[in-house]
Amino acid sequence: MGSESVPTTKTCKEVESLVVPLLPNKEIDDVDASSLYDMQSHGTWLHCGYHLTTSIVAPPLLNLPYAVCLLGWNKGMMYLIVGALVTFYTYNLLSLVLEHYASKGLRFLRFQDIAEHILGKAWGRYFVGPLQLAVCYGSVVSLIILGGQCMKTIYSLIWPNGEVEVYQFVMMYGGAVLLVAQVPSFHSLRHINLVSLVLCLSYSAFAAAGAIYIGNSSPEPKDYSIVGSTENKIFGSFTAITMIAASFGNGIIPEIQATIAAPVKGKMFKGLSLCYTVVILTFFSVAASGYWAFGNGTKSFLIDNFIDNNGNVLVPKWFLITTISFIILQVSAVSGVYLQPANILLEKMFVDPTCKPFSLRNVTSRVISRSISVMIATTIAGLLPFFGDVNALIGAFGFVPLDFILPVIFFNLTFKPSKRSCIFWLNLILACVFSLIMVIGVFAATRQIVLDSNAVQSLDRLSDSLRLPSVANSAWNSLSSYLAENT
Repeated sequence: MGSESVPTTKTCKEVESLVVPLLPNKEIDDVDASSLYDMQSHGTWLHCGYHLTTSIVAPPLLNLPYAVCLLGWNKGMMYLIVGALVTFYTYNLLSLVLEHYASKGLRFLRFQDIAEHILGKAWGRYFVGPLQLAVCYGSVVSLIILGGQCMKTIYSLIWPNGEVEVYQFVMMYGGAVLLVAQVPSFHSLRHINLVSLVLCLSYSAFAAAGAIYIGNSSPEPKDYSIVGSTENKIFGSFTAITMIAASFGNGIIPEIQATIAAPVKGKMFKGLSLCYTVVILTFFSVAASGYWAFGNGTKSFLIDNFIDNNGNVLVPKWFLITTISFIILQVSAVSGVYLQPANILLEKMFVDPTCKPFSLRNVTSRVISRSISVMIATTIAGLLPFFGDVNALIGAFGFVPLDFILPVIFFNLTFKPSKRSCIFWLNLILACVFSLIMVIGVFAATRQIVLDSNAVQSLDRLSDSLRLPSVANSAWNSLSSYLAENT
């Protein structure tokens, strides 16, 4: 090794007090860099609460009025309550499973690891691990989309005739996320996530107040009927359910619990209680006020309703800019949280555990790999400017199995409750019901993205953003023309 590396045993002794080994009998020499450096267990239950709140109480909650719009008052509020109760229940079940193994000396730091232990290596390595990585990385993509859209809105408010396009703001916002991605460990995000908690309370209060203000100011009667054909209503219902699932989704409970210093017993419950206090204050106030104010005219992102079809701002301009600014700031923190599974993988692949965490070799590897990861996410975001639809797909594809299905399966397989017990059948019913919702929800969300997307426009945007040379540009234009003629 170079001059900055040290013998494995010495380095591991230096960091042994900073981490909890992945498995009890695993030699510290064999622990990979992600366990040593990224998954540090120093946090309190308050820090855990900050992480949980940032990962759950995020801008997707501003989709909730639209979800209620697709379901109607009764079903919409009912599914919100069910979503809150079920996720609080399943997150606590997963926490109990993790605590159970920790009490036996098995401290699992990653979702994939506990899945491998309970379901087998194949399930953990080839299903749960890739699924978690995909859903978290997909969340980062959707958040970068949202950040770019919010920046574009502020830009349009200040310079109505400006020529900068949404995808260009998406690229700019990706640069901000790139900076957050360099935070060395999950635990290091605790102060950022405390600020994030304050921000989510702030923009939720502003959004609810703005909706109530507009609702009281509008002379038009409110229509709460569900519009569309029977087919659209059915698919819309499942899209709404998956939006709600995405709003309550987390997908990284084991990673968050891994940040807590031992002993972990009872701390996750306190963190979840803090988180769900914020959930109740924000989710229900935003969903109810937004749908009350705009009825079936509610748009997929509540803030879009604050500007009418003629471009007139329906609330004071400073109020809207402040609200959107809070959202932009919090989105960067949420992106940092959901980059963690990707960061863990990159740390494992490229960072040398025999070197000090901030050695030149490891810092260089970390910065380059994480930067490339964010650049790829930003490029994808520039092609998919449909935040609500992408959010619904992520909810169906990833958050439903990770947050609604796997925790109850893990609990039943770990504690083996009697088949005559209520908890066994409750868990089994939840697993079956949400498996069905997942399948239909993926189809419904994909259908909505297809309806909203324009492949030719996306290709044109990518061509412009990459500034392709003339020969490649000609080929690209030919492909665009072909698609235009055949779609």
